[in-house]
Amino acid sequence: MDSRTTVERAQRFRQLHADHQPLVLPTVWDAWSARTAAAAGFPALTVGSHPLADSRGAEDKEGQTFEEVLAAVRPIIAAVDIPVSVDLEAGYGQRPADLIAGLVEIGGVGLNIEDTVHSEGGRVRTTQEHAGFIADLRAAADASGVPVWINGRTDLFIYAEDAAGVLDEAIERLRAMEQAGADSVYPVKIQDDDELLKAVTAAVSVPVNSTAHPVKHDLERFRSLGVGRVTYGPLLQLALTDAMKDTLAPWAP
Repeated sequence: MDSRTTVERAQRFRQLHADHQPLVLPTVWDAWSARTAAAAGFPALTVGSHPLADSRGAEDKEGQTFEEVLAAVRPIIAAVDIPVSVDLEAGYGQRPADLIAGLVEIGGVGLNIEDTVHSEGGRVRTTQEHAGFIADLRAAADASGVPVWINGRTDLFIYAEDAAGVLDEAIERLRAMEQAGADSVYPVKIQDDDELLKAVTAAVSVPVNSTAHPVKHDLERFRSLGVGRVTYGPLLQLALTDAMKDTLAPWAP
């Protein structure tokens, strides 16, 4: 994709976050799902690492290399004429500048970056380490001339026995990511907890991303809680899996 088109899509992506409260980004995994979501009227999309891996017979948690992810995502971005963000997990062991260069080269205009380092035994980056990684991504994006949208993710709530017990630490991490240049922040695994969602949306000034199930959750609830951005993670693919099983069941031997 030529650089001018990528810049234009990145600028449009940024404006969409300002125009929609929340901005809903269907999480897709191939050209078919991307075209289907675009035809349904969505102005932008995100590619999820989990559904992408499942569609390719690979493992999530960096079961693919960065080069393999780029090769798989390139035709997805080319299949639609709307902005596409890409889940880059923890970065596949790459330098931030190389992540930005690879993403921009295939026409991606946004990224997720999480703090669980799968290539190092699943350790969690410290608050300052993760903020530093995001700061380097921001600097590389600025240097590239493409205003890449950075969605900084934390997995602290996933690993906590008591999610409320790590709220203060999570807020500290979200604020550090914001200060480092994240355009939105993504505290994973609290989509069903109103109090935690309200607490994190009140704690930062950038949009808070929440996971949602396209059938079981309600968009107005997320809006009322102050969520600024919604993605589906693997849940859209799982919902379609359930629907496909139900459709095919009467035909099974």
